[in-house]
Amino acid sequence: MLSKRFGRIAVGTVAGAMLMAAAACGGGGNTSASSSAAPSAGAASEPAKASGLKVGLAFDVGGRGDKSFNDAAYAGLEQAQKELGAEIKELSPAGDGSNRGELLRQLAEAGYNPIIGVGFAYGEDIKKAAQEYPDIEFAVVDSASNAPNVTGLLFAEEQGSYLAGVAAALKSKAGHVGFVGGVENDLIKKFEAGFSAGVKATKPDTKVDVKYLTPDGDFSGFKAPDKGKIAAEKMYQDGADIVYQAAGDSGTGVFQAAAAAKKQAIGVDSDQRLTVKEADLQAVIMTSMIKRVDVGVFQFIKAFQGGAKGGKNDVYDLKVDGVGLSTTGGEIDDIKEQIDAAKKKIVDGEITVPSKP
Repeated sequence: MLSKRFGRIAVGTVAGAMLMAAAACGGGGNTSASSSAAPSAGAASEPAKASGLKVGLAFDVGGRGDKSFNDAAYAGLEQAQKELGAEIKELSPAGDGSNRGELLRQLAEAGYNPIIGVGFAYGEDIKKAAQEYPDIEFAVVDSASNAPNVTGLLFAEEQGSYLAGVAAALKSKAGHVGFVGGVENDLIKKFEAGFSAGVKATKPDTKVDVKYLTPDGDFSGFKAPDKGKIAAEKMYQDGADIVYQAAGDSGTGVFQAAAAAKKQAIGVDSDQRLTVKEADLQAVIMTSMIKRVDVGVFQFIKAFQGGAKGGKNDVYDLKVDGVGLSTTGGEIDDIKEQIDAAKKKIVDGEITVPSKP
């Protein structure tokens, strides 16, 4: 059971608080755990003593400071530093991500073990590095395990996005919402598929606009706030009153468009009402679909320290609160009952959320 191996996982405002402290877009099977207590990035009052554990982490495009996906991963890395006494090293790729493999090798040659690649785009590079360094354990976020010394950290983004769709449909006064994806690939399509399914299951007549910033393979869509703003502006002008973004750093542009139009938006990965610093942008973030990358990263490191090996996938879904919605600001408190009911149906298997549009 994941509850025995990884500890207990919680989501919501607790998750947001963790990410705010840190920041101040399988084969393992799904298991269940209680959501009453969450590991906290600030749980240790003092940093743990050095343990000899050296952890390397290579960020996805956008790097640390994206207030979203990469920052969530860093929160888990920082927690390992504080609670496990780990020495940590973080590296960011070039803008086009062309040197991902080089970053992994740089960390390996410097003696870091384990090493984590943040993002599905590391899949092939992790596979090659794992072959070159068989004595080092690797993990890759959003990509399945592909070697005996690789652990895949996978998330049910479509399930959390379904709940975001339920919330959007219930809160939309216009009956018109939108989705902005950073890159049109299979991973981000999971967000779109879940969101649209949640909207349509709740209010079938609600219109859903969809826009991707760049095609598959062009990862600049995760770091183009100007494109995110233009895409969201068009949706608001066309009548949408809530836009959900899964676009990494480009999501900032969606929030800017929402603030200018006096409309609402839904964040992603982290509790962005907390991680976004600008007050006017915070105010438009109705909720965020939280993806507990911080938990996945920390629990992988903790398991490694305990002697665990790779060749498997650790799956974080609604059953273990690996995804969910933030409640910071109280914007969705009035629809909690409906959201909880939808979550229960997914967990119980009454609803199967599509992972493709």
